[in-house]
Amino acid sequence: MILAQGTPISAALKQETRNIPVVFVGNVDPVGSGFVASLARPGGNLTGFMSLEGSITGKWMGMLKEIAPNLVRAALVSNPKTIPFHYVFTAGEAAAASLGVELVPGRVENAADIERFVESFARAPNGGLILPPDTTTVVNRELIIALAARYRLPAVYAFRVHVAAGGLMSYGADFADLFWLAASYVDRILRGDKPADLPVQLPVKYQTVLNLKTAKALGLTVPQTLLVQATQVIE
Repeated sequence: MILAQGTPISAALKQETRNIPVVFVGNVDPVGSGFVASLARPGGNLTGFMSLEGSITGKWMGMLKEIAPNLVRAALVSNPKTIPFHYVFTAGEAAAASLGVELVPGRVENAADIERFVESFARAPNGGLILPPDTTTVVNRELIIALAARYRLPAVYAFRVHVAAGGLMSYGADFADLFWLAASYVDRILRGDKPADLPVQLPVKYQTVLNLKTAKALGLTVPQTLLVQATQVIE
C-alpha cells in the first residue's frame, strides 16, 4: 500500500493504479478531485484524511477581521494547480458577505505571480491575505511574509511554519495528528479492511499560532479573543 501527502501526489497515484490501496493525508476536496465517490463511502482504492473543509475560509476571514477591524478586502492566494482553488474560494464567499468583506481570488503559480498579485492587491487600502495549505505558497513563504510586511497587510496562514518565519498568524490542522490517524488506517488495511469502506475523515485537532512581534510591526493589537485560542504565541 502507499501513504500519500497532498492533492498532486494523490492525483498521480489515482492515474497510476486502481488496485494498490492508498491512504492520503492533507487533501482538500477528495470528492471534487475525483479521488473518492463520497466521504462516507470512498468506493475505490483511495481513502484518508482531509486537511480542511470549506468553512475554514470563513474562519480565516474572521481572524483577519478580529485583528484588523477595518478590513474590507481579503485575497485568497494559492496555486489552482496544486489545490482545488474553486472549492476553497466558493466556500468562503458566503462568509465574506456576512463579514462585510470582499473575497478576492489570487491565483498564482510561482514567485513572480505572487509578487505581481500582492503588489496590485495592496494598492487599495484595508486589505488582508489568506494563504490556504498549498505547496507553492509554502515554498515561497519568505517572499510572501516580506511582501505582507512591505505593504502592511495582515495575513493568516494554514501552517505554523509561516508564523515561525515571521508571518502574523496561522490556523490549520495539526498534521502530526493527521499522520497518527493515517497510521490507524494503514494498520486496518494491512489487516484486511478495504479503502472503499473506510470513510474519509476531517481533522480532529487544529492549531492557532500568533506572532506578537509581527503584529506590533504592523501596528495591530491582538485581541484577547484570539489570544485565548492560541496554541502557541511567538513573542
